Amino acid sequence: MHPLQLEEAPSWLESTFTSDIALVVFFGICILEGAMLLRFMPSELVVPAALALIGSTVAQTITIVSVAVVGTTIGQFCLFCLVRRGGREYVVQKRWFPISESRLERFDGWFDRWGAIAVPVSNTLLFVRGLLTVPAGLSEMDRRTFVVLSAAGSLSFQSILASLYLFGGHLLA
Repeated sequence: MHPLQLEEAPSWLESTFTSDIALVVFFGICILEGAMLLRFMPSELVVPAALALIGSTVAQTITIVSVAVVGTTIGQFCLFCLVRRGGREYVVQKRWFPISESRLERFDGWFDRWGAIAVPVSNTLLFVRGLLTVPAGLSEMDRRTFVVLSAAGSLSFQSILASLYLFGGHLLA
């Protein structure tokens, strides 16, 4: 067992995360995280938690990171499309949207300054992850370009988290 894996989980939880449904549940959580709807868990803990609960072999790690990248990219694309269709005011007025108007203006400035490269960079950074999806959705950015950039940033972020989890486990061993 990996040093950072849970030793004593409730049997129902253990059976869920060792079954075929584990990756489906994880995929759904990743979509919520990408769409900025995940309230019960910080995005920085999603992949490490999956590695702890599902497993952290090389094959499991690659699968978990892949599912996380696809799920978060789908979630961000949904938010991108919602912003493009509903507009900035629509999103800012929603209770589920966690960003204030003043903070969003700061991200608009980042996007205006750095352009499309701000999407993958922001997806790699803690605490601002995915927040440039809104300015990107309001811009003239092509949908395919957004998906590629979003996925690249998510791959970077999820890979870093998985590496830190695995490296941290070896330090504690």
